[in-house]
Amino acid sequence: MGAMETDPARDGVRAYQVVLQHIEAGILDGSYRKGDLLPPERDLAAHLNVGRSAVREAMRVLQTQGLITASTGRGGGTRLTPTQGDALARIFRLHLAISGAGIGDLTETRVALERSSAVIAAQQVNLRTLRDLTATITAMRQATTVEEFNALDTEFHVQLARAGRNDLVADLTVAIREAVREPIRTASEQMDDWADFRLTLIAEHERILEAIASADAEQAAAAMEAHIRRAYAVLADPAEH
Repeated sequence: MGAMETDPARDGVRAYQVVLQHIEAGILDGSYRKGDLLPPERDLAAHLNVGRSAVREAMRVLQTQGLITASTGRGGGTRLTPTQGDALARIFRLHLAISGAGIGDLTETRVALERSSAVIAAQQVNLRTLRDLTATITAMRQATTVEEFNALDTEFHVQLARAGRNDLVADLTVAIREAVREPIRTASEQMDDWADFRLTLIAEHERILEAIASADAEQAAAAMEAHIRRAYAVLADPAEH
């Protein structure tokens, strides 16, 4: 067992990667599903012929990726419980930092995602979605700080994404918004006329909501795209505003 604890490489693959590959394969073939408990550390180590340290390292990687949670006590263990966009947000945020890209780097992705969300919301319009979006816009009007306003702005887009009941689209929306949260906050604080920009954003959100309430999918998509592109155009160079 002592030899296994050194986690030697197997054909270029380290022992913890053997564990990762096993779990990833199980997720892909349906052996492991959302909410399932993974086998105990001891059992995985024995089954895969690796040291328990390799299993622990693999679990740390999976936890960092936002795929598992661990708990103790009765009924505890390591469970497949993917977080709502946290891991994706971390990946996007690091990509932006490493590449040196600005807040407009993900514009096209946001436009594609959120046009789709707006269309679905308009096609499947319901009272609860309208009520939630209206309440968020009302709160945006009452918000006085950049931090509070931006959090509500994000909430509006996430609520709209979740209206389509597509968890992946919602999670990607959350991830992208979270990834650019700090650049948006910084750009907003550097603006000379943020108060006026804030009112413009609120009006644009209201146009999106009006189109959804009218079940006008085409107009909802167009309003969403115009909003995203206009906001990023301003935020990309706050010194001019």
